[in-house]
Amino acid sequence: MEINFTPLATISQIKETPSRKDGIPADLEDDLRAYGAKMIQQAGVLLKQKQVAMSTAQVLFQRFWYTSSLEKYGIAEIGMGALYLASKLEECPVRMRDVINIYDLLLQRAKYYRANYKEGSESDVTRNFQYEPMSYFSQTYYDLKDTLIVAEMQLLKRLAFDVHVTLPYGTLVNYMRVLNLLEDTNACQMAWGYLNDA
Repeated sequence: MEINFTPLATISQIKETPSRKDGIPADLEDDLRAYGAKMIQQAGVLLKQKQVAMSTAQVLFQRFWYTSSLEKYGIAEIGMGALYLASKLEECPVRMRDVINIYDLLLQRAKYYRANYKEGSESDVTRNFQYEPMSYFSQTYYDLKDTLIVAEMQLLKRLAFDVHVTLPYGTLVNYMRVLNLLEDTNACQMAWGYLNDA
């Protein structure tokens, strides 16, 4: 067995993910993974988390799905675990309770949106949403707390504790400096856009 020391997915891993082997269509998997990354970003913004922690969480989240199937794990649970783990890795920790509350808010809002969405009334649906906070002594809170801990452990286990993430932004700045393009606003914006859209 050949050991791959790079954290990049191989072509075969990309084409034949565990979810696809379990019969989940590629377009559904892509949509769920994109939605999970969006939830991480939304949660991070609400937690006033640093962008580097949110980006790290999204990378860990995406890497996880090259080792595990969407049939066995939920995107909200793994997203919550990835954000909590990334906040520790990037040394901007958040309280477990805060992560749980934010994900509870996002899940309630998504459920409300699905139940009340009608074509053309998108802003009305979001405006009418009322969050109902859970009690810290409720079974729901303890279930979500357990879920968060298990998700974090599964991320570490499935990724074989290889949670080092090198984000491309520092490299971009170095290349722009070497090429004497830091003053060229157009080139900088275009390069930054390529990184964000990739």
